[in-house]
Amino acid sequence: MALRDRLAADERHDEDNDLAKVYRERLLEEIDVDELARLSPSQRRVRLERVLSRILSVDGPVLSARGRSALVQRITDEALGLGVLEPLLADESITEIMVNGPQDVFVERYGKIERVPARFASVEQLYQTIDRIVSQVNRRVDESSPMVDARLPSGERVNVIIPPLALDGPTLTIRRFPTPFRMGELVDRGTLDVATASLLAACVRARLNIVVSGGTGSGKTTFLNALSGLIPDHERIVTIEDAAELSLQQGHVVRLESRPANVEGRGAVAIRDLVRNALRMRPDRIIVGEVRGGETLDMLQAMNTGHDGSVATVHANTARDALGRLETLASMSELDLPAATLRDQINSAIDLVVHLERAQDGSRRVTELQAVTSQRREEYALTPLMRFVADPIGPDRSVAGEFVPFAAPPELVERLHRAGEAVPAPQGSAPVADGAGGAA
Repeated sequence: MALRDRLAADERHDEDNDLAKVYRERLLEEIDVDELARLSPSQRRVRLERVLSRILSVDGPVLSARGRSALVQRITDEALGLGVLEPLLADESITEIMVNGPQDVFVERYGKIERVPARFASVEQLYQTIDRIVSQVNRRVDESSPMVDARLPSGERVNVIIPPLALDGPTLTIRRFPTPFRMGELVDRGTLDVATASLLAACVRARLNIVVSGGTGSGKTTFLNALSGLIPDHERIVTIEDAAELSLQQGHVVRLESRPANVEGRGAVAIRDLVRNALRMRPDRIIVGEVRGGETLDMLQAMNTGHDGSVATVHANTARDALGRLETLASMSELDLPAATLRDQINSAIDLVVHLERAQDGSRRVTELQAVTSQRREEYALTPLMRFVADPIGPDRSVAGEFVPFAAPPELVERLHRAGEAVPAPQGSAPVADGAGGAA
């Protein structure tokens, strides 16, 4: 039955493609391109919809009002927007759009990937959509430059890779701009518990340096945005990102974004250049969307030279792995520093590691909050402040569990007290769970 439904859907989709192609050509015959170019984007859409509606009224097929409206929107989207992708971009429940060739379109909703019936009429139409995307940011994609990262004007991150690198045809991935949740909203969504959120708020106000770690799609950027919302409004914040996704609410924010090379291969501005420039901008705090290379060393040096309260994210599988990852990335700078020196920098700079994971049911949670208690050139020692202990997965494949708090180490308690911050219960009271042995 499923196969029969799929074949019927394929046949209907082919008929829709043929119909759209016929009336797209009729529309091109009717419109005045020079007149259209003088109109604003909204006026162009209204003009095309009006002309197309008239054409369909005169000699169009018999369609329901809903079917006619859908056909008009589809053809107009193809003429002005991103075609079959426009309805997906308008759906706020979709966080990622993955196009694996003209016939295979997948989306991510609520952490789960599903296939959608949207398709491109041909590989040529897919290439036209890709060209429209990359041309908006003065980029190009062809055999000599078959891989492009870009960002749409509305904020979505786009990755394109085409043959000969993509063996099965052009591939397009669009990552939606993350919703700017506040910390209280993340608590309501089950990302973390109230006690952990209160402790993090105290640590941010006390100007501790924090690293947010996790895998791809674990919610690092969303959590970083919420964490940044805890910074006092009067401070000067400089944000540095590959693709601007943060949406800070404070009044004194300077946003910097790296820039790839142009079509001639010149003009690139790396994250590292921006970190170095940020140090000359009198920031109270520096927030780096993600450290990926030699800029890690510059970020650590900034944290060690008066820019307390800074935050960065890093790809890692655990909180402990995050420190090792920072060491590896810092070693990628042009300075040939021994591992012990890099360890000294990390131990001196990083105070807390917040680790997030995406569960099998698509939910995203803080699974570890660890305090860095090692000093100088010691091996990394972490003391747990909170761990998420998951229950066995139920029949519905949902993931539930408990946020288990631990007693805060004396060094952290003292630092919070010096900053005038009380350690929120239960971390500051009698231990709910033993925090000893956190170096393991």
